[in-house]
Amino acid sequence: MSKKIEVCLTPALIDLYDIEQSIVVVIDILRATSSITYGIENGAEAIIPVANVEDCLNYSDKGYLLAAERNGEVVAGYDFGNSPFSYTKEKVEGKTVVLTTTNGTKALHLANRRAFQVVIGSFLNLDSLCDYLQRQNKNVLLLCAGWKDQFNLEDTLFAGAVVRKLRQSFEHFDDSSVAAEDLYNLAKDDLRKYLHKSSHSNRLAQLNIEEDVVFCLQLNICESIPVLEGERLVKLKA
Repeated sequence: MSKKIEVCLTPALIDLYDIEQSIVVVIDILRATSSITYGIENGAEAIIPVANVEDCLNYSDKGYLLAAERNGEVVAGYDFGNSPFSYTKEKVEGKTVVLTTTNGTKALHLANRRAFQVVIGSFLNLDSLCDYLQRQNKNVLLLCAGWKDQFNLEDTLFAGAVVRKLRQSFEHFDDSSVAAEDLYNLAKDDLRKYLHKSSHSNRLAQLNIEEDVVFCLQLNICESIPVLEGERLVKLKA
C-alpha cells in the first residue's frame, strides 16, 4: 500500500476527506492538544473531551476534574481550563479530566465520527507521534483545529513539521501538506518569533499567558501519544 498524508486546514473542511481507513491526528497547539498530551504524560487516567461547557456538568457527580475554556479563558466555576500548567503530575496523576475547549474538542468529535483511529499531536510529542505513524500501514490526515473553523498558523506549522519528518515514509502528499511543510521550514528556527504574527498568539498574549505559548512550542518533552478510545483519551499502548 502506498500511504498518503493529507492536511485538513480547518475542521470546516473535514467532510471533504475520506478518513474511514485513516489515522486522524487532531492538532490544537495553543493549547488543547498540548495540554492533553502533557496530562496523559503526567499520568492522567483519561481525558474525556466534550463539545459544550454544559456537558461537563453531566460528570460532576463522578469525582472527575472538570476543565472548561472558552476564548482562551477558564470558564467560571470549573477546576481549570486548558493551560498545560494545569496538567502537572501533582494535579492529574490517576485522575480523569473532562475537558471542553473552543476548538480542539470540536475537532476531536468531528474526527471520531468516521476515522479509523484518532490520536493527539503536539510539538511536545512530535517524534514519538511520527515514529508511530511511520510504523502503521495507514493513510494519515492531519486535522488542524484552527480558530472557530478558520485557518490558523500554529496548527498548520505543526502539520508541516509532521510532513517534513514523514516525507521519506509516505508517497502521496496533497497541496495543503506542501504548503504546511513550506511554512514550517520558514518558521522552524524560531517558532515563537514566527508565531508573533499569528492572531491566536496575540489573543493569548493579551490574556497574559505567554508562558503557555512558550511551553506549547517545546519539542519532544513527552513520549505519550493520547488515543481516543470510545469517549476517552488514554495513553496509546506501544
